[in-house]
Amino acid sequence: MESRPPLPPFTRETAIQKVRMAEDAWNTRDPARVVLAYTLDTRWRNRAEFPQGREQVRGFLERKWARELDYRLIKELWAFGEDRIAVRFAYEWHDDSGQWYRSYGNENWQFDAQGLMAVRHASINDLPIAEAERKYFWPLGRRPDDHPGLSELGL
Repeated sequence: MESRPPLPPFTRETAIQKVRMAEDAWNTRDPARVVLAYTLDTRWRNRAEFPQGREQVRGFLERKWARELDYRLIKELWAFGEDRIAVRFAYEWHDDSGQWYRSYGNENWQFDAQGLMAVRHASINDLPIAEAERKYFWPLGRRPDDHPGLSELGL
């Protein structure tokens, strides 16, 4: 049986670890890798899309990252419970015309006993920004440990 530690019930420390693991995975922009953190029958709500199961989520992520170029994400723990975590996040990206955006949002996650995410509800708003307003400048991939998080950036 697949397992994705840390497992519920979460402590503050393991919830923070789980959030950073999700951030790191999403910053790879590799749908095949990202979907491994979700149950086979995972249920999502992401804006107006409702993918169900890993294959639909993989297709969703492929479309997302084909459209959201130079994507960089920061997540921060908001709250946690026994098998649930709430995060806030912001990510920067640009479209194929060169317009930059900062997308802000909240996610509510529910995990199974093996630490796989079974439910993900995301609410997201996109703010067009000038390139000069960008705050995320690390090379594509994992955010460096010394890069400020959302709170430190005033986001």
